[in-house]
Amino acid sequence: MTGRPRIGFIGVGLMGHGIAKNIVEAGYTLTVLAHRNRKPVEDLKSRGAEEAEDVAALAGKSDVVFLCLPGSPEVEAAVAGILASGAAGKTIVDCSTSNPVSTRALAGACAEAGVVLVDAPLSRTPKEAWEGTLDTMVGASPQDFERLRPIFECWAGKIVRVGETGAGHTMKLLNNFVSLGYAAVYSEALAIGAKSGITAEVFHGVIGSGRMDCGFYQTFMKYVVERDRDAHKFTLRNAHKDMRYLVSLANESGIAAHLSASVKNGLATAEALGRGGDYVPMLSDIVAELNGLTPAKA
Repeated sequence: MTGRPRIGFIGVGLMGHGIAKNIVEAGYTLTVLAHRNRKPVEDLKSRGAEEAEDVAALAGKSDVVFLCLPGSPEVEAAVAGILASGAAGKTIVDCSTSNPVSTRALAGACAEAGVVLVDAPLSRTPKEAWEGTLDTMVGASPQDFERLRPIFECWAGKIVRVGETGAGHTMKLLNNFVSLGYAAVYSEALAIGAKSGITAEVFHGVIGSGRMDCGFYQTFMKYVVERDRDAHKFTLRNAHKDMRYLVSLANESGIAAHLSASVKNGLATAEALGRGGDYVPMLSDIVAELNGLTPAKA
């Protein structure tokens, strides 16, 4: 790869749309994969992107292919399609939240085909994706990290190399375990408080702006107190998937996963109740309902 790389992008959903927008606006040649959701594709085309009908066509027009997909099964299928197109010399950057066990296996298959696989999962929300201020934790060699850094800088405000390929997805699962663990704690604490006469507003008045405050707490409570459904647009279905990956990684590592399994089981319950499409702060409603409480209406 010489000069400025041509970029391909597969997965222009809630997060991918913003990332791709910032890449094309930074002056990179961008090709996006055709998708049934036409709105982000047409928006990106209006900004100068091209559209490819299939993975092989996209790979043929790209030096670096970004993936921003729901999980490892979709990533595995996309990587297989790229490799089948004859992709020697190309780089794949997986921004999805994927299973590190799968990522490491894919990295080996890519290396055999002369392809570099880098994992660069994301933290924060679609708002920061659009603004170009996401956080990313990158698994790559030092050389590949520096080579790709200018592209990351188009859409990320905080860029941290956390190790070799696979380390990015490992760190992302740890990050999500911490945040989703907080979601479970907040939800249970709010239910206990409600049963004992402590309203969500009172709870927030004490915890907010104190030592236990943080950005995740603020978006969580923006839904709980203000009933803003879009305060934190990350579904319980995706949260459950991430925690399954985390528990799988813990099991592979031989770690006794008491807390992570408990958080995973709470999310599994939410999805089993048909609430997988709800966003993470709405876990507070589900826990309230399971305890005979009536949440406030959005």
